Amino acid sequence: MPYQFTAKGHETLEEVRHFMDGVIYPAEETYYQELGEIGVDGYPPVLDRLKSAALSRGLWNLFLPHLRADSPGTPLSNLDYAPISEELGKVSFASEALNCNAPDTGNMEILNLYGSESVKARWLAPLLAGEIRSAFSMTEPDIASSDATNIGLSIVRDGDEYVLNGRKWFSSGARAERCQVLIVMGKTNPAASRHSQQSMIVVPRDTPGVSLGLDPHVFGYSDRGGHPEVVYQDVRVPVDNLLGEEGSGFAISQARLGPGRIHHCMRTIGVAERALELMVIRSLERSTFGSSLAHKGLIQDWIAESRIEIDMARQYVLHTAHLMDSVGNKSAATQISGIKVAIPNMALKVIDRAIQVHGAAGVTQFFPLAHMYAGIRTLRIADGPDEVHKMTIARREIMNRQPGFRMNPQINREATA
Repeated sequence: MPYQFTAKGHETLEEVRHFMDGVIYPAEETYYQELGEIGVDGYPPVLDRLKSAALSRGLWNLFLPHLRADSPGTPLSNLDYAPISEELGKVSFASEALNCNAPDTGNMEILNLYGSESVKARWLAPLLAGEIRSAFSMTEPDIASSDATNIGLSIVRDGDEYVLNGRKWFSSGARAERCQVLIVMGKTNPAASRHSQQSMIVVPRDTPGVSLGLDPHVFGYSDRGGHPEVVYQDVRVPVDNLLGEEGSGFAISQARLGPGRIHHCMRTIGVAERALELMVIRSLERSTFGSSLAHKGLIQDWIAESRIEIDMARQYVLHTAHLMDSVGNKSAATQISGIKVAIPNMALKVIDRAIQVHGAAGVTQFFPLAHMYAGIRTLRIADGPDEVHKMTIARREIMNRQPGFRMNPQINREATA
């Protein structure tokens, strides 16, 4: 089915490109210099200048409709947002400068959809204003969190409060000094049906009983805000902090992760584009055996393969974005799972070629490629590992042929007996 960008989408994309060229790229050196001085849990001051510039241009909260009268952000479709997010993916902090950064985007979406009015006023408003950061506390160190029904943290009602006990980790950004609120998934009723045991709740970062434990690094990198373990010990929050209803946590998580997955894929296309650009530049600068690398047939093959793969991947993402807009996230679930597998794997191949062209320098901190590789490799696990998404795709394909198919072989035998 054909798709078409809106006039507003075209206009905003051009504005974002001008903003990247005129504001973001020139600030890269300053950002990383300031980050090195203050540490990875700090807030580089240059971000305030970038945010102010984005806000003045109306490039703010582009992923979400107007929720504040004083926010100039304009709602865009998933299709319109796709190439914009690709541009932002080319620089690690660009999304934050426009208040379009994970995990805040997904958290703002579910706070808007499921939060009480008091929760929206206390937490959604400052998030929309870019004044604070948030974290999503779902993954646990002791269970296979790719199956969200495994979640073990307990959420027990006690009068007008809920009491939380358990451990999470990879609550990305929770170490950042500006992270003030966590959205936590846990079990409110272990006796309920498998997908109705979980709930989500808002927990202020400074609530008594909340502490940080292990500090996992990703391939040796310390990312800004970290991916820490968060320990919840007899943590009490008001009943009003519950998102949606008790038992709706699993459904909310799926609603959150669908758009989150496509946002990741959009940004990953941008990462692959920048890796290809760096590969071409390096091939023109380096010479071996009497000619530049750009003259070597093998390097030309890598460049050509990368261009083909990126362009094919982009069309897959745009098609999926169009389906999300036209038939809804649930009907586009197969395609969302498909891009979640395909796009990071594509980008890893492009980055790997770029590293090879750079030689030893490619694996050092003097070029962004090694860090890019670490981040994109993590996406093959984050928001559902490749294997789970492939299982989901395969199951839907099989059920198109045999609607009664179940994953349990015993059930299938009984159904056909």
